[in-house]
Amino acid sequence: MVQNADMPTALRLHAPMALPCDPDCSVIRDAVVDVDGTGRITYCGPRRGAPERPHDVTVRECGGILLPGLINAHAHSPMTLLRGMGADLPLLRWLNEVIFPAEARLRPSDVRAGMELGCVEMLRAGVTTSAEMYFITESMVEATLAVGSRAVLATAVIDTPALEALGGWRGAVEGIDRWIDADGLRFGPGERIELAYGPHSAYLLPPEALQTIGESAQQRGALVHTHVAETVGEDAAQREEYGSVPALLDKLGLLEGRLIAAHGVHLSDDDIALFARRGVGVAHCPGSNAKLASGTARLVELLRAGIPVGLGTDGPSSNDDLDLWEEVQLAGLLARTVTGDATALSARSALLAATRGGAEALHRDDLGALEPGRWADIVHLDVDNPAFATGLDAPDEQVLSNVVWAAGSRSVRDVWVAGEEVLNDREPTRVDRRTVQAAARTAAQHVRG
Repeated sequence: MVQNADMPTALRLHAPMALPCDPDCSVIRDAVVDVDGTGRITYCGPRRGAPERPHDVTVRECGGILLPGLINAHAHSPMTLLRGMGADLPLLRWLNEVIFPAEARLRPSDVRAGMELGCVEMLRAGVTTSAEMYFITESMVEATLAVGSRAVLATAVIDTPALEALGGWRGAVEGIDRWIDADGLRFGPGERIELAYGPHSAYLLPPEALQTIGESAQQRGALVHTHVAETVGEDAAQREEYGSVPALLDKLGLLEGRLIAAHGVHLSDDDIALFARRGVGVAHCPGSNAKLASGTARLVELLRAGIPVGLGTDGPSSNDDLDLWEEVQLAGLLARTVTGDATALSARSALLAATRGGAEALHRDDLGALEPGRWADIVHLDVDNPAFATGLDAPDEQVLSNVVWAAGSRSVRDVWVAGEEVLNDREPTRVDRRTVQAAARTAAQHVRG
């Protein structure tokens, strides 16, 4: 990361402990995190080694643990409006019979209301960045900036009659091209918004569309965010012709650029090896995959192959929430259950998947850790609750275990994005939570028809 060494410190956070989420997932005691005027971290380490404090810096004493904001590597957050609809159906029936018809009724104001609610829900769970795939992206930008969150927004590209009112795939791709060309790949305060391409899947788009998207994205250095191998039967035609969806994507050139594959539940050994060679990221969504009975991704094998893996909630109508702490726990529990090995995923590895791993899966080196040069997306965990009643003076492994297995979103107290406090004492600072909830209720009534 390029860092302006001359930029003065604007904010200093001090806490008994910081978890910077470096590759070793180290523990820093009596910690300081310094943030400059641009919203980037300049120092994270012990207070005894911190730079001399400028006289005009804002100092905040935090009584708990500081760690990077969590990264939701795969979400459809405006679907907060659809929460609970078709709750007991398998994926393809759920999509075709319930979700697609409801989404065809979406207005821009509905998407904004659903996204604002999703951003507030995620901030209260310590999620500062979400990788979204949805429609009417302009409304998602408005919502994200209003709440103060960060998002990688992939406009969904899909070829289905139920959504023709939102435009065909060619028009969608051309629209993304024009937007990036006009506004750049990242924009907004603290570069809170990144634009991306969101081809829904190989089974809902023709190969021509996938190839066109890959070419457009690579020309602009943009991320491609797509569903891959979520269920057993979704891509039978593609597997019969090409062997697997990863093989199809490789043949069409999509794996030559930045790509994150959501789910990856039914990847073969060859698929995993291909993704590893190409540097493809995977968003593991254990909660949604379990609820829809899709299975669980081969997390241990993915990590062993060196594939960057992040964690995702999927949509809040298939999960049914946006609480990434639950995915941290489920990832560990299911990995241990599937392998029969209680050491399959450690607390350190689970925490890294929700932070640094999510950034790597999104091909971002400016998020996911408390390191100089990265954006100051920071979460303060309150330790005045039963999860930490035994104290922070316990051994490092015990504290990390309590963070992963016991704390949960109830411990999130304050959140900063690009150095700006956007959650204070569990309430958003930029919007009124109750007003956001009321707007979402009105929008949901419209979408239900």
